[in-house]
Amino acid sequence: MNSDLQIAGDILSVQHLLQPPAERPSTVADFVGLARSIAGDRDQWAPLVRYDATTRWYHRLRTGPGYEAWLLSWVPGQRSGLHDHGPSSGVLTVLDGVLTEHTPRATRVLGPGAQRVFAPGYAHEVVNDALEGAVSLHVYFPGLTEMPMHSARCVPSTRDTVAV
Repeated sequence: MNSDLQIAGDILSVQHLLQPPAERPSTVADFVGLARSIAGDRDQWAPLVRYDATTRWYHRLRTGPGYEAWLLSWVPGQRSGLHDHGPSSGVLTVLDGVLTEHTPRATRVLGPGAQRVFAPGYAHEVVNDALEGAVSLHVYFPGLTEMPMHSARCVPSTRDTVAV
């Protein structure tokens, strides 16, 4: 490796060496990065948050080519019910508070900044078991077109609980 490498001239003027900007995120890492970027812009999402004790509140925050981002709030005791996301993959990011994710195999406690990436057909239930409200961000690709509910509840034994 040669540490004496120098670039002559303005590299930005050599357009054929630059990667064109991506039309949309295309890898898991890109979608995780998109979720982190949105999460980091608290001034954008925080004023939109509403808490509703009668129903789960949600707001479509952003759409892009083939994806969408949703902001959800959770009052204590609210739960999603056991569901999957049909043909969509997703990234769930906890923005504020603590949420619990139940799957057939484990229970995960998700604190602020925790992220879960899931593939199409992944079934889970998200619950606010805490005494304070919580806020989460959900990025789906492709955009969410269905959310099939499952009849059984997913509550593994407490020995399967994982803190994230």
